[in-house]
Amino acid sequence: MALKAIIFNGALERRAESTSEVLSNYLKEKLEAAEVESQIFTLADSGIPLFDITLQKTPKAVAWMAQQFVEADLHIWLAPLYHGSIPGAMKNALDWLEITANAPKPYLIDKTVGMLCWADGMQAMQGINSMDAIAKSLRAWPLPYSVPIVRSELFKNNEISKRKINPFYQEKLDRLIYIATTRNIEVNHL
Repeated sequence: MALKAIIFNGALERRAESTSEVLSNYLKEKLEAAEVESQIFTLADSGIPLFDITLQKTPKAVAWMAQQFVEADLHIWLAPLYHGSIPGAMKNALDWLEITANAPKPYLIDKTVGMLCWADGMQAMQGINSMDAIAKSLRAWPLPYSVPIVRSELFKNNEISKRKINPFYQEKLDRLIYIATTRNIEVNHL
């Protein structure tokens, strides 16, 4: 069985060559090189409405998102740090997974979640801690290895306009992909 991965880009930026776009594309390229079927779910383009459990009908964007998240074996979540946590819209999207509560395997049971967060300072781990708590609440398996990023050090020679990831962070991202795919291969062979 081929592994399926979803890269959850929780940033709310639509700029070409944004930090989130560069990171998402890098991760997708590396996953595909490891023969993992992957797709990028970009929150900014998703049309996910505010969470409202009282709605009689699930919004189409939410149903599509939930299907993609449940079908993926592996998740990689990435987000900027905003005021001490992940973007509220990212948490809102994850709250919508409540629509899977009555499914035979609700939420994200048995899904592996790798995480990375970037910040202008050195507090990116706060965002990873937020994602870790959410993933555990959704019954997923957060990887013990994550990638906190100091944004000013992310790009080679600090040349943001060229968007070449610094080899220091390439190594960390590659390690995250390796650990995530290895864990999933082992789990799927049990």
